[in-house]
Amino acid sequence: MRITCLVYTKYMTKIAIIEDDAVINQMYRMKFEAAGFDVSTASDGEAGVAMVEKTKPDIILLDLQMPHMDGATALSHIRKSTWGADTPVIILTNLGAEEAPKELKQLSIHSYIVKAELTPSQVVARVKEALGE
Repeated sequence: MRITCLVYTKYMTKIAIIEDDAVINQMYRMKFEAAGFDVSTASDGEAGVAMVEKTKPDIILLDLQMPHMDGATALSHIRKSTWGADTPVIILTNLGAEEAPKELKQLSIHSYIVKAELTPSQVVARVKEALGE
């Protein structure tokens, strides 16, 4: 007699959060984990580029003003990789859109969020919307 066991594993959506403020980074990590995401974080642009190349997330939240490598430069590096060329990126920053680096337009961002304008729950909702969930 042969017994077959089917195991269903739910795919967890992977998100990368690249944010230099430790408190904000941890807050978004907890919020996205509670929403069922597999979360990876980095605290500067350079570490963020290395992290996303390794983890290949489904979506990236990216701050602009960070040490070692700013967000626009990090995004430029991400966009040059085969994997990162089409990955949705949401800019999450305290800079108003008028203060954003001009090169962001050429780097194909999904949306631009000013941190102070949305609650963490609203940011989670925006990410789900971007993913079609």
